Amino acid sequence: MKRRLLWVPLLAFVAIAGLFAWMLRQEPNRQVRSRLIGQPLPAFTLAPAVPTKPGLVTAAFRTGQPRLLNVFGSWCVPCAAEALQLAKLAKAGAAIDAIAIRDTPDKVAAFLADYGDPYAAIGDDRNSSVQLALGSSGVPETFVIDGQGRIAHQHIGAIRDEDVPVLLAKLKAAQ
Repeated sequence: MKRRLLWVPLLAFVAIAGLFAWMLRQEPNRQVRSRLIGQPLPAFTLAPAVPTKPGLVTAAFRTGQPRLLNVFGSWCVPCAAEALQLAKLAKAGAAIDAIAIRDTPDKVAAFLADYGDPYAAIGDDRNSSVQLALGSSGVPETFVIDGQGRIAHQHIGAIRDEDVPVLLAKLKAAQ
């Protein structure tokens, strides 16, 4: 009986090592989803990020019409990469607002001049407080907000061409 007990630590070690090896081979999920999906937007008021656009308030998302809320930064390379797709969404009739993260008015204006401006309003979130309240973990991120001001969908990362019809469908479903 004592001899069999000597094998228990070795078997436990082999089982743990096997589990560890299996977990290392799994594809990691690096996306942090917002816990607010299906919940109302947190209350916020953001000053305009550029003088030519209005700022953002939570009440603007309770008009009965679904909208996209794009979180971006002028310093963000993937944000520049998704500009063409945002233009396609706007051309297809999507209403798009934005939150500029840790930015300055002159850099946001230069970004819009270089990559286009699909936004109806852009709020200035210099300290990322609204971004964090939304459950956003980085830039770019785009949220589908239904007409009652609830977060219906979160798209993490740059919008690619194949994401445009998906986001348009999510907007339609959020009506």
